[in-house]
Amino acid sequence: MADQQRKPVGVRFKEAGKVYYFDARGLDLEAGSYVVVETSHGKEVGRVVIAPDQVIASEIKETLKPILRQASQEDLERSAELKRRAQEHVAGARAEAVHEGLDMRIVAGDYGLDGSQFTLYFVAEDRVDFRSLARSLSTRFDARVQLLQVGDRDRAKAVDGIGRCGERLCCSSWLTTFPTVSIKMAKEQDLPLNPSKLSGACGRLLCCLTYEYDQYREIKGSLPKVGARISTPTGEAKVLRINVPKETITLLPGEGGPVEMPLTQFRLMYGTAIRPTELTERFEKELFAADAGAPPPPPPSPPSASGREIAAPEGAGEQRPRRRRRRRGRRRGGGGGGGGGGAPQ
Repeated sequence: MADQQRKPVGVRFKEAGKVYYFDARGLDLEAGSYVVVETSHGKEVGRVVIAPDQVIASEIKETLKPILRQASQEDLERSAELKRRAQEHVAGARAEAVHEGLDMRIVAGDYGLDGSQFTLYFVAEDRVDFRSLARSLSTRFDARVQLLQVGDRDRAKAVDGIGRCGERLCCSSWLTTFPTVSIKMAKEQDLPLNPSKLSGACGRLLCCLTYEYDQYREIKGSLPKVGARISTPTGEAKVLRINVPKETITLLPGEGGPVEMPLTQFRLMYGTAIRPTELTERFEKELFAADAGAPPPPPPSPPSASGREIAAPEGAGEQRPRRRRRRRGRRRGGGGGGGGGGAPQ
């Protein structure tokens, strides 16, 4: 009964942050409303991004914290003031960390709505003993200071900036979770394997390498590889390049220069499965051998139960005389006919 009375809503505290679910029981909220909730960092102001009628309550199994109230104009003004104060205090915290000789870099900070807790985010290569720094900052800012270590991607997300494409960083503007990126994705898209050209503001592989990876795999999976020789109605041709964004393929026939054609025309002319020249030569040799009267190649040995081929014993191809075994039962019965009542021997 309690689960049926719940009204889960999705709340986001940052522009491209994770969505957290709270219970809006007794409140009439819509997407875009601002609310005040209790979190591990104290009271915070969040924005409703998923309305109650857009959430399937049965899919949320965990216990939800209730929304304290709908944010007022005073709450919004105080939240904006605390954000400005946090930016100023982050600069002071960086100077204090340098003064104490700590090998760490403070990148961002947040204040709770009541101003009693100040959360700082930092990056470091190794573990850092920041207990003395937390005590000095608590005395300086008159608030409880909490320091949390984050990774390089979280640092870029918090700092924000402009990517090599000229647009705002995806992780700071709309990307809520970090995808898994590998160098294989760059190879599939024919990109130069240069770390300086494949790394983002965080120093890791670009998240945008995952955006078109599935499209490249789908298109290239039905085409011959670059450098392969294929058999066409006009003769052999070599695949020079495949342009996935333009969806074209460039062939070099035996005579003449390169020919670029759309993939749709290429599939209509040659089909979706292109035969390599090695396969074509094998078929042609077998056909020529059959026309010349040569015996066909022996069939492969049948596989055994374990999946391995069974070798034929020596002399298995010779025909041996078959012995005829006399059945004593038939001689006693005086001839066949199947009329006897005995079982067959």
